[in-house]
Amino acid sequence: MSIRRIVPNIHVEAEGQWNTSREFYGLLGFEEVMDMGWVTTLASPSNPTAQISLFTEERTAPVVPDLSVEVEDVDAVYAQVVASGAEIVREPRDEEWGVRRFFVRDPNGRVINVLTHRS
Repeated sequence: MSIRRIVPNIHVEAEGQWNTSREFYGLLGFEEVMDMGWVTTLASPSNPTAQISLFTEERTAPVVPDLSVEVEDVDAVYAQVVASGAEIVREPRDEEWGVRRFFVRDPNGRVINVLTHRS
């Protein structure tokens, strides 16, 4: 399996925290690369795979994931995860913004968003 990037996801509870969080990560050099209103992704201009996402909610799934892992073949990873008996939180689905993804719970209770960008 090939991992392309790992992105920490931060659940921002209140509207005021949204701007404060964006400003804070801007101090560290992150710049906005995607804003869907409910999720914003910030990235390093010099290393675009160094990213962090801020969520006010998750509009397409039951929970905000703790971590996103972009893989080369999401369906192959899904098959392995199912075979292992891990808890699937959300079945695979193609999203309108160009990714295919599913959510799985890790052994520590964290929800992982496993995704790949569709061509």
